[in-house]
Amino acid sequence: MVSLDAASTGAASRPQARVERRRPRRAWWFPYVLLAPSLLFLVLFTYLPVIRVIVDALHVSRHGSAEPARFAGLANFRTVLGDSAFHQALINNVIYALGTLVPTIVLALLFALAVQRSTRLASVLRTIFFFPSLVPLVAAASLFFFIFLPGVGLLDYHLGKLGLSGPNWLGDSDVALWSIIGLTVWKNAGYYMLFYIAGLQNIPGDTIEAAMIDGANALQRLWYVILPALAPTTAFVVVIALINVLTNVDHVVVLTKGGPSNATNLLLFYIFQEAHENFDYGKAAAATVISVAVLLAISLGSIRVMERGGRGAA
Repeated sequence: MVSLDAASTGAASRPQARVERRRPRRAWWFPYVLLAPSLLFLVLFTYLPVIRVIVDALHVSRHGSAEPARFAGLANFRTVLGDSAFHQALINNVIYALGTLVPTIVLALLFALAVQRSTRLASVLRTIFFFPSLVPLVAAASLFFFIFLPGVGLLDYHLGKLGLSGPNWLGDSDVALWSIIGLTVWKNAGYYMLFYIAGLQNIPGDTIEAAMIDGANALQRLWYVILPALAPTTAFVVVIALINVLTNVDHVVVLTKGGPSNATNLLLFYIFQEAHENFDYGKAAAATVISVAVLLAISLGSIRVMERGGRGAA
């Protein structure tokens, strides 16, 4: 019996061994060949520009001169940090970030709470809320240019119907940045709503039901159950929103070009001016490195919060 089993096992293993011998062995370098095109484009369009910006930040070059760039150490960083225009752009960006983040996240959460259920009305509202995200930022800025026109714009027209008169939305240095903030909130709230809808669907229904059995009202459930469970989602949305705040400048170019009196001059527009209007590439590169370093620090802090929230939820 034992000999029959051994014979059958050996007979079964021989075809398998033949199949393994026939199977072609792939060379160790084959996966690297498949990855090579992606790696090449990643290096060309991601890592090389980063290295180039860091190198430019450490050198001084004279525009239009044939002289090679001169190593200047941290001189460009000292120049940028001592520039009053950079200080103004930094302050504007902080106001812009706070003025954009808080109302956008609050609106996105409220929208998500309103449309989280799968009803026909919720689907219609979800589409309406998300529609501004589909409009390119340049097109949205062009649209709001007509809305903000002083005296004859759509906003002043409706204010006039109420017997009110609006300010010069884009020409008043005290109002222009808030007009830009209003446009950004209108455009991004629907986009961030999608993340909150996904976060709400991941909250266990048992947790909500347990809070209801304990007598928690809607506000208490929102504050003590839903918001803590949404902490990782909020941290993620904050990171995405901060990246948008620092990388989107199309609306500033279309509407105000940094004016009036640098009231809407954001960091990216400041970098654009130094590189393409003042041709000071070293200064622009140094401002870029500083901006990215600040953004990385804030993003890492948000990711830490996200990880803690994830461990707490687990």
